[in-house]
Amino acid sequence: MSDAPAPQQALQQALACVRVSPEDFDLGAEVAALRAGDAQVGAVVSFVGTVREWSPDPAAVMALEHYPGMTERSLAELIVRARQRFDVRGVRVIHRVGPLAVTDQIVLVAVTSAHRHEAFDCAAFLMDWLKTQAPFWKREEAQGEARWVASRESDAEAAARWQAPGGQP
Repeated sequence: MSDAPAPQQALQQALACVRVSPEDFDLGAEVAALRAGDAQVGAVVSFVGTVREWSPDPAAVMALEHYPGMTERSLAELIVRARQRFDVRGVRVIHRVGPLAVTDQIVLVAVTSAHRHEAFDCAAFLMDWLKTQAPFWKREEAQGEARWVASRESDAEAAARWQAPGGQP
């Protein structure tokens, strides 16, 4: 593809599509910004992950930790791979960190494309790999105790469907 950005430029462009922060996000505002001014957008797909109830303790908290800088770069590299694989117009990934209460938003993956199938597939690809490869750690805190959340086999199986020969997404 002759008009594809150079690898470093592609990574810099992808970094601009990533936000890792304790701050909440506004789905409507994020989608509006992603599709603003692009008349070629025919499809917008968004996924918002939230903290579900996992303890009877009303003060239960899920704490998400990450390595600043490393996490953003990892997400940007994932976006570069997604853009190489899918014909999409725009991508936005926001992931919250810090203490989050039940029902709080955790993650947003939003994708725009000319056609819905590319947008759906790209969003699924990003979420499946984000759940298994992004450097985030979850800790559940309730009733005075804390435990680290282990990865789930079902997440690894979901990511495996996108795996290319050689193990890369």
